[in-house]
Amino acid sequence: MENQLLQMVVDGLLMGSIYALIAVGMTLIWGVMNIINFAHGAFLMLAMFLTFWADKLWGIDPLVSLPLVALIMFFVGWGTYSTTVRKVLTGPILAQLLVTFGIAIFLVNLAVFLWSPDYQQLRGTLISGTWRFPLFVVSEAKVVAALASVVVFAGTYWWLKKTRLGRAVQATSISKEAAALMGINTERVFGITFGVALALLGVAGSLLCNFYYVFPSVGDMFGLLAFAIVALGGFGSVPGSFLGGLMIGLAEHLGGLYLGPQYKYAVIFIIYLGVVSIRPKGLFGW
Repeated sequence: MENQLLQMVVDGLLMGSIYALIAVGMTLIWGVMNIINFAHGAFLMLAMFLTFWADKLWGIDPLVSLPLVALIMFFVGWGTYSTTVRKVLTGPILAQLLVTFGIAIFLVNLAVFLWSPDYQQLRGTLISGTWRFPLFVVSEAKVVAALASVVVFAGTYWWLKKTRLGRAVQATSISKEAAALMGINTERVFGITFGVALALLGVAGSLLCNFYYVFPSVGDMFGLLAFAIVALGGFGSVPGSFLGGLMIGLAEHLGGLYLGPQYKYAVIFIIYLGVVSIRPKGLFGW
């Protein structure tokens, strides 16, 4: 039982790191634009399919195609903001919710139409091995994905705190009007923020493709988990999304171990409800 516990803790931390990378994009969009992106999971699915077909059609390994997929997703994000999201930012909150929900429905059904609803998986990637230790076993793909997630997450945090553009993003998140008065092009900041959020999903999607199935609704649960992570850590808090991701990863795996796999998501959302009932703005929200 001790070995099983250690195994679940290790797996939970590895997956939690990946969850955190997925969630940080939603955190950025909420913190800067004050809008919840319900299409977050659908955009993750799109990134995974881009990675999948790059390997299937042209033999480009997910690790090799990762920068290209991230770049494509950046421009998808910028284009999505410019053509749809920008038009509803000043509208009713219901319009803001429905536009991203509509994008999600469109992307999922487009994926079904183009690629069928079948589950597909890449095999024989560069990181498809297994590492065995005395007390636990880990997938090489999960370890690399977790480490890459931490590095990208740290790079994103550094970008926000240390660069001029990152400080402009922070200023806009505090007050769009004040930032505009200081000469910041807030529309440009919004477009870049949406693009960066989807680029992070591009990285996460390429990493997930090494060990996870790809299918049109693959992003549904990841999107829900990202929302729970953002709410746990605090809307707009980048460090909070990292801590929330680790918490969700551990809760998922330990809940599955002690209560059964069928209850693992129930455990996650019970923890989520418990935290927000005590701290409605999340652990790091103020």
